[in-house]
Amino acid sequence: MTTPCVWRKASYSGGGEGNACVEVADLDTHIAVRDSKAPARATLTFPAAAFAPFLRALKNAHVHLGR
Repeated sequence: MTTPCVWRKASYSGGGEGNACVEVADLDTHIAVRDSKAPARATLTFPAAAFAPFLRALKNAHVHLGR
């Protein structure tokens, strides 16, 4: 039997229903990411070892977001 994902999102997720953000789930060795506006659609999955450095880079503004 598969254990269902426990999805969570940032406390800064836009107020109200808070559906203008991404949600993440810890899958042991991987991290799953989905759009909170469309939770039934496809998810992205990343190795946990790569996800933590990616988040640090975002927090330190070392990632160009294409704007």
